[in-house]
Amino acid sequence: MISSSQNPKIKLARALTGRPKERREAEAFLAEGVRLVEEAVSSNWGFQFVLYDETLSERGRKLVERLEAKKVEVEKVKSELLQSLSDTETPQGILAVLQLVNLPITNSPNFILIPDSIRDPGNLGTLLRGADAAGVQAVLIPPETTDAFAPKVLRSGMGAHFRLPMQSMNWDEIKQVCKSASLKVYLADMDGQPCWDADFKSPLALIVGGEAEGASEQAHKLANAFVKIPMTGNTESLNAAVAGSVLMIEVMRQRRS
Repeated sequence: MISSSQNPKIKLARALTGRPKERREAEAFLAEGVRLVEEAVSSNWGFQFVLYDETLSERGRKLVERLEAKKVEVEKVKSELLQSLSDTETPQGILAVLQLVNLPITNSPNFILIPDSIRDPGNLGTLLRGADAAGVQAVLIPPETTDAFAPKVLRSGMGAHFRLPMQSMNWDEIKQVCKSASLKVYLADMDGQPCWDADFKSPLALIVGGEAEGASEQAHKLANAFVKIPMTGNTESLNAAVAGSVLMIEVMRQRRS
């Protein structure tokens, strides 16, 4: 059993909860909780190791057995030590250090999400979850957006990371991807046309701007068209994650009609 905070596995796991630089250098990220680890197993994701403690549920213990059968390195940790690595109110007693890899983007994507200047981890994770549900084929992360592999983003994404290609890119690279795939670039904007009237059946990229200041200047330069969600109430705007999910579901609806 690991009982020292100076154990190399504990030190690595703690580092991965912090800055994106630490995750890039270690080529690893942290997934916490039974469901996320289950999703990683089901997706055949690469594991470095798994840590758990005595508070783990029966479902979690069966997961540990499954991991051990797959020859994944699993170690029990002193409860207070494992809990010190968690930023949740109710830790589930298990976390995994996973390999940081980029799933490949299909050669001819026809539905891409660009979450621009999304700095709240929960909002970004919810957007990724919505993108997974709506059939988005890739997510391009601009420099102004929070790291997609931060622990809070992982939890909010609910497993989307293991299925949805997402890559950090600068705006020149994003522009090249959109150009190569002949994508029409829509930007969610309050002054745009109603989304019900837009043609989302053709190949497209959807830019959803941040919660505080909206989309960046680079996003506006890239956009070919602007769309909004018509609202009958007195609310001026929706949360970025909610608005983005509504628009992505509308893309899916149009393409299935």
